Amino acid sequence: MKFVANKDDLLNGIKIVERATVVKGLQPVLANVLIETAGVNQIKLTATDFDLSIITLINAQVEEEGKFTLPAKKLGEILSRLNDELINLELNGSTATITSKKSKFDIIGISANEFPQVEENISETDCMEIETRPFTKAIREVVSAAAGYETNNLLSGVVCEVNKNVLEMAATDGNRLARVREVVKNTSSDAETAFEMLISSKVLSELSKISLLADSETIKICKEMKKIVITIDKTKIVTRLMQGQFPKYNQLIPQTFPKEASVNKSDLIAALERVAVMVNEKNSIVKFEFADNTLKLSGDSPDAGNSQDEIDIKYMAEPLAIAFNYKFILEFLKIAESEEISIKLNSSLSATVFAPVSDEDYLYLVMPVQLRG
Repeated sequence: MKFVANKDDLLNGIKIVERATVVKGLQPVLANVLIETAGVNQIKLTATDFDLSIITLINAQVEEEGKFTLPAKKLGEILSRLNDELINLELNGSTATITSKKSKFDIIGISANEFPQVEENISETDCMEIETRPFTKAIREVVSAAAGYETNNLLSGVVCEVNKNVLEMAATDGNRLARVREVVKNTSSDAETAFEMLISSKVLSELSKISLLADSETIKICKEMKKIVITIDKTKIVTRLMQGQFPKYNQLIPQTFPKEASVNKSDLIAALERVAVMVNEKNSIVKFEFADNTLKLSGDSPDAGNSQDEIDIKYMAEPLAIAFNYKFILEFLKIAESEEISIKLNSSLSATVFAPVSDEDYLYLVMPVQLRG
């Protein structure tokens, strides 16, 4: 194998696929990227951790065909330090030589024969193509509410549904729920039929990051019974669909709220971060007290002391004291694009909804923590 490629193109490709590598896996080859020639003017890069596979194509001048695997992290470090625009890569036995002007690196790799087979082809009978921006925006707004990746259960997934021209995404970890609706152009072969899927939050997080490196206004999604292929520009993401019945989340959202507050996002973030300095990190509880256009925040830690802060808000209902895991609230506030936030309340033990005033289609429901005493 021998080719010449633009350094930035190759480095960008490595950054995209290395998200699927496994640094400390049982199989050392999973920390590597498979590099193979694809015709006379393209190189194909592939990485996989078995659950997630990422494939991307880059332009190159191919002089000799072949394929080989190299450590993704080390290759990225080398490329990021080269100054010249063009790099030469040539395979000699079990070593790849990279040269760029007067710089030369010999990297020991692993045979491509040891790299797992990645099946990227899928029937295109159940596909849709939608706009990139609203899709990735929806991901950012809901993915933090999913359970952690390590839980390996349905709540670590994000439910996605496209019905005609409306995209709905939702995620919940049992303590909070994020739901967003976005109007999209849907070029599904059958746009009248709802396109539903449950995807790992990890996969969607990686897709959101990859979209920043790719250059495409649309994303194509094709799915079979258990597999999904997402294509954005010259990159394909292949993963398994999660199987099972996701909770009927819309039933968890209260229909009425007798109390409502309006707060400035920046003011609330600053006050929460100040109060959080003295909060017990084991439970991360901050008490919210709403009364007469004022929100009082307080936290305490038995070993360290306590803290209080107060901000002006719009609130004229009867006084209410309620407590939350402040980290959940901060995560929402730092994602919300509106500077004005609506807080919809029932009682101190009822689900509370946080929503951007400027975006009625995005809500973040948080279950309160019971106050003692």
